[in-house]
Amino acid sequence: MRLTAIFSLLLHVVLAQTPEVPHKMNFAGMTLTIRDDARREIQKDVDALTQYPKYFNIKVDRAKTYFPIIEKIFAEERLPDDFKYLVIQESALIPDAVSVSNAVGFWQFKDFTAAEMGLRVDKEIDERMNIVSSTRAAAQYLKKNNTFFNNWLYALQAYQMGAGGVQRSVKDYESGTKHMEITSQTYWYVKKFLAHKIAFEGAVKGHGEIKVIAFENSSPKSLAALAKEVSVEEEILLEYNKWARKGTIPGDRNYVVSIPVKGEAQPVYASVEKINTGHGKHDPHKKLDAKPALASHTDKKTINGIPAIKAQAGENAVTLTKRAGVGLSFFLVCNDLSISDPLVEGQYYYLKRKKSKTQIASHVIKQSDETLWSVSQQYGIQLKRLAKLNPGLPASSLKPGTLVVLSGAPKSAGAEPVIANTVEVETGEFFSWSVNPTASISKSEVWPAVVSPEPEKREEEQVIANVVVPVPGSAETAPAKVDESVAIAQPESLPTQHIVVAGETLYAISKRYGLGVMDIVNWNQLKMEDGIKPGQTLMLQDPVQTKSLMDTEKQGEFMIYEVKPSDTLYSVARKYGVTIKDLMDWNQKKDFSVATGEKLKIQVK
Repeated sequence: MRLTAIFSLLLHVVLAQTPEVPHKMNFAGMTLTIRDDARREIQKDVDALTQYPKYFNIKVDRAKTYFPIIEKIFAEERLPDDFKYLVIQESALIPDAVSVSNAVGFWQFKDFTAAEMGLRVDKEIDERMNIVSSTRAAAQYLKKNNTFFNNWLYALQAYQMGAGGVQRSVKDYESGTKHMEITSQTYWYVKKFLAHKIAFEGAVKGHGEIKVIAFENSSPKSLAALAKEVSVEEEILLEYNKWARKGTIPGDRNYVVSIPVKGEAQPVYASVEKINTGHGKHDPHKKLDAKPALASHTDKKTINGIPAIKAQAGENAVTLTKRAGVGLSFFLVCNDLSISDPLVEGQYYYLKRKKSKTQIASHVIKQSDETLWSVSQQYGIQLKRLAKLNPGLPASSLKPGTLVVLSGAPKSAGAEPVIANTVEVETGEFFSWSVNPTASISKSEVWPAVVSPEPEKREEEQVIANVVVPVPGSAETAPAKVDESVAIAQPESLPTQHIVVAGETLYAISKRYGLGVMDIVNWNQLKMEDGIKPGQTLMLQDPVQTKSLMDTEKQGEFMIYEVKPSDTLYSVARKYGVTIKDLMDWNQKKDFSVATGEKLKIQVK
């Protein structure tokens, strides 16, 4: 028995080792010889990708869900299968990922390139977030690049910098070659791709817990109606089909809908008949967690005076909230999550808002995968409060030994993280319509717009998950009736400037203030390649609109604000110091959703 246990432990250690970059590897039918200088660079990226098992496995699970569809499309398009690892590099398989340059979706197309490749992008439909449409467009785009070079490695490079960019930067394309060298001079994007292929190649074999079936819909209908046809929960169908931005499938042509199922492997394309009947002993299209069991007392506990519930294996935010009997949007806000964030089995999630203080003074980081968010969850303290108490600490992984202040006065801006030698002490409100600080809390639950949390890893720092907007028409999106006689807790007002401290990124700053990255870039006339520096002062408001606001203020009139992709009703209210209720009244809105380009009237008092 002891020998068996030792053998199992050794096997686990071997399997957990980081993949090593080889001297030679195959890619798209080519043999690549990797020189030592490039091997060291690529190995650093492989190490970074696999350093934190939690985040690595999240991507692996997504890949197992979507790769069967991607592999089938690539085979149909006769594109080398190796290119499937590019989607992990581009978006981590987050359907509504948005880059700082406004590239969107699984394969990160900009709007004009998407249109060129035949994808529909407008207020109703954005096929960049459709796994089938965008994958086929990506395959055709890569093949188009290869017509210039007859070399898949340069076609890959052209995916990032364009065929013209490659033609200007590479003198000899080595057309048709089957052997190439990878050196330190090889374009960074190519080396980054090879790191993703090496890191994930051995991990994505087999089937994921969730499979996605591509169903071709030929008639106009709502996703709600389709959900009933295929016996899948509407919320889950919406989550996997964010490309249908208004929850409806138009009838101008056929659109492929992603239908998530659980169980054994099934064909990735199916008809409604197959979905409803199934085959054999297992019906893979049985309604997903349609009737979850009620939460038992054993999965609940109180942390910092706040009720919390333990996530079970395979649960997501939708199924857990149904089991707990709370609203989805409220649950996401309470836990600083977005709808696309997976839940961790055994992790406790809060059913009410986290608090701004605790009796515990500090926490010492023990594990390398701890983050401000995980500390926030452990002690039931608001994430934004932790960020204020610990300026300069990164939102992503923290170094073991770092001291995180949980209560008391904030650290001075720019202060270095404190590495503690002490032993850690073990420890066993509601949405506001307003934006100006006041006191107490209403007892009516009003659903807020939900802002996505920090990115999963350092290498994804420039990929932004879209703001989650409740689906109009669902029970949870209906604004609650507000008793205006009751004072409601208010968030702090938005400052006009921010001074950069060491370790901060544009992404972290934008999330802190609920702004778009490109808004900050444009307002401050920044160059993305130059980055930002400690001590630099950044404007947090549009100088043009600020001047317009001041001019309008003199006249006591309404101003017009055009909604940007990163805006929510809540962020606009914060920006101009008005209440969400006023915004809804002035613009006769019935829900919290706003669309890019929408014109909002704002009264200047």
